[in-house]
Amino acid sequence: MWEAYHSVSTIDEALALLKENGRAARIVAGGTDLIIEMERGQHPQLKTLIDITRVPNLDQIALKDDWIVLGPLVTHNHVVASKLIRERALPLAQASWEVGAPQIRNRATVAGNLITASPANDTITPLIALEAEVSLASAAGERKIQLADFYSGFRQTVLRPDELLREIRIPPMGADQRGLFLKLGLRRAQAISVVDAAVIVRLDSAYRVSDARIALGSVAATIVRVPAAEAYLAGKTLTEETVAEAGRLASASVRPIDDVRGSAEYRAEMVKTLVARALRQLAASEPLDSIPAAPPMLWGADEGIVKRGLPAAIAHSPDSPIMSRVNGVDLVVTTGQQKSLLPWLRDDAKLPGTKEGCAEGECGACTVFLDDVAVMACMVHAPRAHGAEIVTVEGLQSGETLHPIQQAFIDQAAVQCGYCTPGFLMSGAKLLEEIDAPDTEQINYGISGNLCRCTGYYKIVDAFRQAARVKAEGKQG
Repeated sequence: MWEAYHSVSTIDEALALLKENGRAARIVAGGTDLIIEMERGQHPQLKTLIDITRVPNLDQIALKDDWIVLGPLVTHNHVVASKLIRERALPLAQASWEVGAPQIRNRATVAGNLITASPANDTITPLIALEAEVSLASAAGERKIQLADFYSGFRQTVLRPDELLREIRIPPMGADQRGLFLKLGLRRAQAISVVDAAVIVRLDSAYRVSDARIALGSVAATIVRVPAAEAYLAGKTLTEETVAEAGRLASASVRPIDDVRGSAEYRAEMVKTLVARALRQLAASEPLDSIPAAPPMLWGADEGIVKRGLPAAIAHSPDSPIMSRVNGVDLVVTTGQQKSLLPWLRDDAKLPGTKEGCAEGECGACTVFLDDVAVMACMVHAPRAHGAEIVTVEGLQSGETLHPIQQAFIDQAAVQCGYCTPGFLMSGAKLLEEIDAPDTEQINYGISGNLCRCTGYYKIVDAFRQAARVKAEGKQG
């Protein structure tokens, strides 16, 4: 799929490679979309991939000079866990929580979501409503532009071939502002938006709207604002009549797309519904943060933060070895550089326990731990294994003793055909490491990225409960 893969240790190294290779190169931060698109043959011009995932300090969220600043390695789970984002830019946290499942949120970056530029990408909508800007870096310097100006058409941006997205900058919401993100999908998890909406209002002391911003996703070639509805809300209180009219104006302002997820007519009606629903919630006095207090992340003790940078850049060629520590054993594998981590583990490292169900991040059967973080192996490039620590289902047990989640699957008869089981075991082991006694909601969130085609979820949840009890009893003993 690619001819050269570079793991860099600094941003300057990445920028130099972009300058040298131009349109034949792309940055890998999360790479969850890119790897699937390349396997489908969608980027035939790409010959060189530049991996920045082990450059330290690019995964930070900070308040700088009255801006919330996100680095290019900030993942969706980083956003969900950020107290700063949840207090000062809540719609972005809510949108990040809606992205994929824990394994995808651990790998996929907000910057990558913006660059992929799909109008159905959840985080673009709230960032447009928040009036964010992006900083684009090249070897020649940096430029800042409004995110709304970043998009030139369907899946098109103004990012030049020699640039990378260096920062996302968000004006924090004030104490007089309330905002939220709502999404309509065809299922509860792992859903692409049929329609999504981010609504932010500024309320004066009389609870009148002094400023409103409404952004809509998955209704046009790019994320759109609806000025007619925004202008209508100015100076009004959010009565039922006002809310209904704002929803109608928002719907009338767009010409939605038709696709397999929904008709244009349905989308237009749902725009009206979502905007009105958002405004009703904003008018109420109840808290708006709907994210669970202790959401399962499946990301290990370091919380997905890059702790160990590379001492120097590495240029991987198709015949260079991948040296990795897998299940506590040092491996040197001289094949598989141009694969994803999934077939590399199965075919080249000879560890077939990790299963391929969909090969595009939908089923979770290929869940493994990469540097202690649960990821879907089908969405990771194999060279990322070089110098990394990986645990597969074969590495869960300790000697002859099964991991509590493995024993619980046996005791509760949670295995049916068994194909999905390795992924469930890996998610379960990481969930129990993170939360001692997960409740049913946390278990369900923890396995939201894992599909069982035998519909065996009741027994699987029972197994998770048993494993949690066994773990608790072991600690007490």
